[in-house]
Amino acid sequence: MGKGPATVKTIAGTMSVILLSSLMSIIKIQNKGAKLGTMSPRISIALYGQDCAFQFSLLGFTLFLGFIIDRMHHYLSKLIELRSSIGSSKEEVERLQKEKTELKGKEETASKEIKVLKEQISNLSENLKNLKSENEEKDKQIETAEAHVVSLQKQSADLLLEYDRLLEDNQNLQAQGLGYKS
Repeated sequence: MGKGPATVKTIAGTMSVILLSSLMSIIKIQNKGAKLGTMSPRISIALYGQDCAFQFSLLGFTLFLGFIIDRMHHYLSKLIELRSSIGSSKEEVERLQKEKTELKGKEETASKEIKVLKEQISNLSENLKNLKSENEEKDKQIETAEAHVVSLQKQSADLLLEYDRLLEDNQNLQAQGLGYKS
């Protein structure tokens, strides 16, 4: 996580403080021995050993505390990241729920429009069937009327021929009638 240099510096600082403390203890023990004059080397080694044991236990405790602090810092950083991501996730969930409700509304509106359009299609299909049947009836009427027109035209032509014949007969009779009068 990029905390390695800081951890190394902390451990190095702790070790230097313990080393300095050890040196100070050695100097104190030697000074006590010089003042008293009667301190044997065994006693000074025993005192030094007790001091070193205390210092090593202090070092171990310090390292343990450093490790605990580093882990706590790591977990707190993760916790902060998770909380911020939870906040953004909550916002995302709220946005998605809002979109979901909007889409449901649009879906309901679309289904209503589909029903209306289906009804319109069925009405238009029915109207189309009615218009087709009316068109067929009109076509039949037109065919009947055309046949009637053709028959009337034929009848008219026959009547015209008959008129022409009668007109000719009339002229012939008038001509004969004039021939008897003269």
